[in-house]
Amino acid sequence: MQRRHFLAHTALSLSVLAAMRQAHALTLADLSQKDASAGVKAALEKGALAAVSLLGRPDGFLGNPKVRIPLPGHLEKAADFLRMAGQGQKVDELVTTMNRAAETAVPMGKDLLVGAVKSMTVDDAKKILAGGDNAVTTFFADKTRVPLGQKFLPVVTDATRKVNLAKAYNRVAGKLASAGVVDGQQASIESYVTGKTLDGLYTLIGEEERKIRQDPVGTGSAILKKVFGAL
Repeated sequence: MQRRHFLAHTALSLSVLAAMRQAHALTLADLSQKDASAGVKAALEKGALAAVSLLGRPDGFLGNPKVRIPLPGHLEKAADFLRMAGQGQKVDELVTTMNRAAETAVPMGKDLLVGAVKSMTVDDAKKILAGGDNAVTTFFADKTRVPLGQKFLPVVTDATRKVNLAKAYNRVAGKLASAGVVDGQQASIESYVTGKTLDGLYTLIGEEERKIRQDPVGTGSAILKKVFGAL
């Protein structure tokens, strides 16, 4: 009698579990393309604006170890020697200038980022919903890296051209780039900082989007709760 009761209870539990799994699958399947696309757009716009706000202020880059822009490779290797030679202040000045330039440039990208989100297709949204941790970064990089780089470069150039160590680096790096020793991005301080600014921006957008995936209810948005809650 007890064995029959145990088996019946187990069967009921398995049935309930299967029903719950089926209900969850239906929730995902029942999301319309319109809802899915709207949810992804809302998440990405929210994430992009949050990232711009966090980075586009004093210490947004300089004070954040995840995105802080270090000296370019060859100069980083020489930094200890420069400090020993009494040039530590110049090294610190360049690091601060690079990061301050990034903090000044980032807010200029807000309209382009929002525009990329608004022009997103249903296929774009599907790829992001089904994609891994790099899906958001890939989307924004594909859509905005070139135009954002064009916007950021003059700001970075204006900031770094006043720093003597940057000029010295450019003279050496230009020759190394011509010889194929360093890549194009490190051929000048300006191109290096612009690239790192974009990398930091996309990194933070991806982090903000992951927060939304993990806690859609906490966003206070009905569409985000509906779409990412289903996931």
